[in-house]
Amino acid sequence: MPAGGTPPLIGLTTYLEQASTGVWNVPAAFLPKVYFDAITRAGGIAVLLPPQPVTAGIAARVLDSLDGLVITGGKDIEPARYGQQPHPHTDEPRPDRDAWEDALLRGALERDLPFLGICRGAQVLNVTLGGTLHQHLPDLVGDTRYQAGGGVFSTADVAVQPGSRLSGLLGGDTGISVPVYHHQAIDALADGLVVTGVSGPGIVQAVELPAAGFAVAVQWHPEEAGDDLRLFAGLVAAAGRYRHVTDAIAASTPGARSSGARPSTTQSTAADTTHPERSTEP
Repeated sequence: MPAGGTPPLIGLTTYLEQASTGVWNVPAAFLPKVYFDAITRAGGIAVLLPPQPVTAGIAARVLDSLDGLVITGGKDIEPARYGQQPHPHTDEPRPDRDAWEDALLRGALERDLPFLGICRGAQVLNVTLGGTLHQHLPDLVGDTRYQAGGGVFSTADVAVQPGSRLSGLLGGDTGISVPVYHHQAIDALADGLVVTGVSGPGIVQAVELPAAGFAVAVQWHPEEAGDDLRLFAGLVAAAGRYRHVTDAIAASTPGARSSGARPSTTQSTAADTTHPERSTEP
């Protein structure tokens, strides 16, 4: 937790779908409670980020207020974003959410804001950086083991790359059983990413961006893992370090506080003598 005792602020992207509650049936932004519960239980403050019209400037304004970002699970990414035609089983596109999360992610990576991708979020990371997706895993693996349907999570055994940031977050574990609910997965890996978790038969379950301070994404659903908060604790810890560094830069940069914008940790200043996230701690 940063000096002063205020927990870091973590933004989580949301759905924007038709939803019913009481007498109302309207388009609504929402996110399952388990996501933001995991952030608060790990020591952060959760704030929801619904899809909306976006420019690079709007994304920057949002990110100025955050110490970390989670891109959550949800509908499939529009295949045109990675140069493919839609598979018959691919969801109807959600271009508003695709554009919103792409802009937020690009801005987050540019300023080295700690980032955790979950399910769709892992796919957004890969597509944003130039990779592609398998659009329907049953065509590849021959069954529905990764998405049984009916809102029931399956379990997959994931082999974790030793020495990776993911392994560090998991306390050195090189194998983990995880809850899964996805019918798509990463295919061609984007430049700069490394695969750090795989399940059978060769399905990418985790990637990370070594050039970033903290950019980890998993295909599974850690928010459904009960008391296992290790990935969220790692994100909150990284967000606390990020906030400490950005506050130090702001304090040493004339006019930074009065402008209302928090400086990027990629700025070269006397206060920024080390990478904010290059810590031996997860």
